[in-house]
Amino acid sequence: MKLTYAVDRTIRYLLLGMAGASVVIVLLIAVFTFMEALPAFREIGLIGFIFNPVWHPLPDDPANSEYGIGGMIYASVIVTLGAIGLGAPLGVGCAVFLAEIAPDAIHKIVRPAVELLAGIPSVVYGLVGMVWLAPLLRDLFKVPGNQGFGFLASAIVLAVMILPTIINIAEDAIRAVPPAYREGSLALGTTRWQTIVNVIIPAARSGIVAAVILGIGRALGETMAMVMVIGNSTEFPVPLTANPLTLFLARGRTLTGNIVMGLNYAAGTHRSALFATGVVLFVMIMVVNSLARIIVRQWARKGA
Repeated sequence: MKLTYAVDRTIRYLLLGMAGASVVIVLLIAVFTFMEALPAFREIGLIGFIFNPVWHPLPDDPANSEYGIGGMIYASVIVTLGAIGLGAPLGVGCAVFLAEIAPDAIHKIVRPAVELLAGIPSVVYGLVGMVWLAPLLRDLFKVPGNQGFGFLASAIVLAVMILPTIINIAEDAIRAVPPAYREGSLALGTTRWQTIVNVIIPAARSGIVAAVILGIGRALGETMAMVMVIGNSTEFPVPLTANPLTLFLARGRTLTGNIVMGLNYAAGTHRSALFATGVVLFVMIMVVNSLARIIVRQWARKGA
């Protein structure tokens, strides 16, 4: 009996230590990134760094260099919203299909295909976007200045990349709805579709929201595929014509892409500014996750 109790306590403290180690690792990464970014914040200023749309480092003339990530924040938000706008409805719809409608034979085909999407390296998505998607968009939209590479191509590639995250978590949330909900709704005379729309999805909405939020985090943090298809222009994105929708055909650069493109040769303030870009990205993801937790808690209280 004493041996069993000692083993239980040992396992408990071991698991607690593992959980604590995860928190410590995150804190160490945050502290290291902030300390490396501190010189840039002191020299450039937080407001100027965030809202200045000009990013123009000059290694041979540091005094005239400009470090502003306003355009990159704008580009990251546009691409992320575009990816979520395309990927969230498709992902939630696929999750509903797999959890509520698909026969076993279809489920055994679709589910492995979704898992395969999660295992494809991001560089492969980027290659497909470069070789096939960008030329297609260039030929499809005959707009002056449209080279195919831009926000629309990036949003489409990113939407496909976040599908596994949204589908897997949303499907688990839908399957977690108690069977009594379905049975009670059907017993009242509703159709299967009415049950899904009016009962199942509202009951699983906290899990579905969590899936979408994780998709947003995945989209904000993606790097390589974005570098390959977004065009990597440091200029502030503007519509190509008088039509504001042509903004999605414009080129840009995301925050993660900016870090990758400059870190190998950056030094001094330039290097510190790249770490400061990482701090801004870190804060953006934290804000998104915090808002998601608040929304889920409020919905849980209303449901209760």
